[in-house]
Amino acid sequence: MTSGQDPQIDTTRPHSARMWNYWVGGKDNYPIDREVGDKVTEIFPNIIEVARHSRAFLGRATRYLTEQAGVRQFLDIGTGLPTHDNTHEVAQRVAPESRIVYVDNDPLVLVHARALLTSTPGGATDYIDADVRDPQKILDGAAETLDFDRPVALMMLGIMGNVIDDDEAYGIVRHFLDALPSGSHMALNDGTSVVHGSQRDESIKVAKERGMPPYVSRTPEQITRFFEGLELVEPGVVTVSRWRPEATPFGEPPEVDAFCGLGRKP
Repeated sequence: MTSGQDPQIDTTRPHSARMWNYWVGGKDNYPIDREVGDKVTEIFPNIIEVARHSRAFLGRATRYLTEQAGVRQFLDIGTGLPTHDNTHEVAQRVAPESRIVYVDNDPLVLVHARALLTSTPGGATDYIDADVRDPQKILDGAAETLDFDRPVALMMLGIMGNVIDDDEAYGIVRHFLDALPSGSHMALNDGTSVVHGSQRDESIKVAKERGMPPYVSRTPEQITRFFEGLELVEPGVVTVSRWRPEATPFGEPPEVDAFCGLGRKP
């Protein structure tokens, strides 16, 4: 694991990784995260379904990438706190030789990543403490573990809404994609306000008032723009609950306010 002096964990301000951990039933969060998390769910009860379906999309996308696309390298940016079926666990269950680099900028995530994100003997995992707004630092660090002459899966799940400026957000994703070889893929999902409308927008406002960094919910069309130049895998850009869902007797799952896609670099 990448090492260095860990920054102090601030337990007085909520953090998105810890709030999402709370919403999916984890225990790695603080009272402030639970307090603000509860405020958000009062306004936007479906955020819990968004969190759970987003996590399930990670698993399905990773299985597709390993089983059908043959990818063996993953760059997972905005990792969040380790829970069940992390990217390396899903990938290495299929292909034990898979190599995974996780990236986040929360010190609590760093502590847990070092302890829990352990690899199979034939593969590798690493963790980079960095911000998505510094793509070159991430790429330079990832090159110590990943071979950028071979296909890489770029995982950007629930992260780009933290970059408010559209031009900056699209530029960051383009910087990453330009560094990847042909045959690489990108899985991306982020929050929208097209299913539950004002509930999502109001919850973002309340979270910001309680100390959360700004967040922007983009339209499905804006999320689709992140995939420019890529070949979208069916079914394209859809709500996370409906991207290749597991078959059940109960029909198609309901839409939630997060949209996703998976694209291949030609």
